[in-house]
This record gives sequence, C-alpha cells and structure tokens, in this order.
Amino acid sequence: MDKNLLLQDVLSHLQTDLEQASLAALSAHEAATHEENVAENKYDTLGLEAAYLASGQARRVEELRQTLITWRQLRPRPFDIEQGIELGALVQLAAEDGHEQWLFLGPPGASMKLADQTIQVLGNTAPLGKLLLGKRPGDEISLPVGSRQQVFEVLAVT
Repeated sequence: MDKNLLLQDVLSHLQTDLEQASLAALSAHEAATHEENVAENKYDTLGLEAAYLASGQARRVEELRQTLITWRQLRPRPFDIEQGIELGALVQLAAEDGHEQWLFLGPPGASMKLADQTIQVLGNTAPLGKLLLGKRPGDEISLPVGSRQQVFEVLAVT
C-alpha cells in the first residue's frame, strides 16, 4: 500500500468534511441573525439557541482547518527500525483473538477508515496511537479497555 496515496485520501476526506462544516456554519449563522429569530420576550430563546449552534459550528470549522494544515505537513517516510513507529507509518496489528488490522498513524484530528474500510486512520494522541510510537515488528502493546487489557502484536510496519 502506498502511504502517499493514503495521505491524499485522508486529505480529500478532511477537505470534504471542512466544506460540509463550512456550509453548516454559514447556515447556522444565517439562522442566528435572521430577523424572525429576534426574541419577542424573555422566554423566546430561539435566536440564542441558533447563536450557540453557530458558535459551535464555527469552532468545528476552525478545528478542521487546523487538522487539514497539520496533515498537509505530514511526509510519510519508509520505516526505520532504529526509530520505530512514527507519524506516517502504516502498521499491521494482530489482536489476541487473531483479528488483524491496518492502521495509518498520523497527527491528531483525523479518525476515519480508508481503502474500502480496511485501513483505520489514527492520530498519535489517541491511546493506541501513543502506545504504537517507537514500537517495532514483534513488539506487543497492551491497551486498557474498560476493566480489561487488550493485547496487540505489531506484525508489520511500512
């Protein structure tokens, strides 16, 4: 699997999310400032609610912009056994039950599935992402899930 193509796929998904969030923010702003939403009495909160929604949508747009900027700066490199897993790595994990999965490790802010739902994009600040940093094929990691530990083995890294 080509990590640069995966990166382009992530960027495309993030750009689409940003466009959708921008439209939602614009719509929420229009609703908040529309003359029909002016409060008629102290119990009329429609305008206030629309303003809260517009504010939240605007924050979401800014978060997506920052995520997109961060992901655009990512330059996936070939795996270096001395460095271990780092940002831009494509990692194959096996769970205790034998279930295998591929993870594309990057900066925070993008969590999605790629390539027909076979590759999970994971940020380095997620609990599993933190545990993967610096690991090598053959290493095991233990992730607390509720009251038990889920153990994974790193099978391959590219």
